[in-house]
Amino acid sequence: MQINRKLVALAVTAMVVILNGCSNPVYPPLPPSQPIAPFTTDHEQYKYIVGPGDSLNIFVWRNPEVSTSATVRPDGYITAPLVEDLKVSEKTPTEIARLYEKVLGEYVKDPIVSVTVGGFVGPYREQVRVIGEASEPQALSYKEHMTLLDLMIVVGGMTEFADGDKAILSRVIENHNEQYTVRIESLINGDLSANVNILPGDILIIPEAWF
Repeated sequence: MQINRKLVALAVTAMVVILNGCSNPVYPPLPPSQPIAPFTTDHEQYKYIVGPGDSLNIFVWRNPEVSTSATVRPDGYITAPLVEDLKVSEKTPTEIARLYEKVLGEYVKDPIVSVTVGGFVGPYREQVRVIGEASEPQALSYKEHMTLLDLMIVVGGMTEFADGDKAILSRVIENHNEQYTVRIESLINGDLSANVNILPGDILIIPEAWF
């Protein structure tokens, strides 16, 4: 009977180890200050992409009657004077200006258009999301050179139940989802080596600590 109890205890211990290993996968740390950006090179800077909810100010030089403001609809289109249902989502403001000139050229001779953006919502695929034990979980627009520290300031830090040094950053690289460990608690406590670059579309998951 004593031997059987020992075997049962060993079996239970092994099962716990296996379950813990399955529920707590280990991810490699994200290198500090080393962005992985397939769309960015030394010669190309990040360019804002317009998305639903953004407000556009469209200025047509010498044609104030067709200059206007428009909000990008949920389907990614805008409607403006002389221009109906123009697809602008997933384009830069400059690309929208050139497209607008082409469409408006059917009614106005040689239009010169400039487009500025307000609101800065951006497409969903470029928004940065923070979920889990953040004080204020939310999705926010990416800003050039954004870091983990910037992100934590925006979301107000972590809750008292967070396990910050086991946070996971999920990132799409060349159409593959990769996951890394980031050390938020160490960063908040002053270890700046734990600061890392944030890229468009990143998802930060802050788990709850197991006491």
